[in-house]
Amino acid sequence: MIFERLDAIRKRVEAACSRSGRAAAGVEVLAVTKHAPVPAVLDLLKSGAVRHFGVNRIQDGARLKEALGEHVRSGCWRFIGHLQTNKARLALETFDWIDSIDSIRLAEALDKRLSQEGKRKKVLIQVKLSARDTQSGVAPDEVDGLLEGLRRFGSLEPAGLMAIAPLVEPVSETRPYFRKAREIFERCFGKPGPSGEGPSLSMGMSRDFEIAVEEGATLIRIGTALFQ
Repeated sequence: MIFERLDAIRKRVEAACSRSGRAAAGVEVLAVTKHAPVPAVLDLLKSGAVRHFGVNRIQDGARLKEALGEHVRSGCWRFIGHLQTNKARLALETFDWIDSIDSIRLAEALDKRLSQEGKRKKVLIQVKLSARDTQSGVAPDEVDGLLEGLRRFGSLEPAGLMAIAPLVEPVSETRPYFRKAREIFERCFGKPGPSGEGPSLSMGMSRDFEIAVEEGATLIRIGTALFQ
């Protein structure tokens, strides 16, 4: 069942790419594991059908990775939730990427820890596209300043943006938000490259990923449509 769902998602991605004149190979699926059964995640890991796995909470990621055993090394584990500075060490120990950088203070905490260990890690800047107080991320007009600050840290490699569109109805109303995120991305990183090459534009979830793909997403975060 999990592979049938993945195949259906990829066919929808292909159609969205066709509509927007893009190559489907330029879009990857990130499996969001928040409500995912361990056996389903294990099947994806063993098959190699999905390379990227996203987790919203550090403790959930640690438990899931322990349950997966040796197979966990087959995937790229990415933290996509809000990260507090006092959890920087745990996040770095648990994840390969941090996709939700939203302040210099957080970046400084991560860089300090990485520098002590002589390591380097790729990160994404989270852009706040909604005016809601509960939405994490940096305001669109502050992205350039944060990116400039990140590039001063030797242990962090800014590798793109992550954005979440607000829950608006109809879903087509998300398009201006995704378009704004793409414009910011191109200003900061240039045009998105082929999948796995160059910076990533992570946007679009189960509800709205086709619109996100049409607007330039290179990484879509899929949970419900894949696991439920």
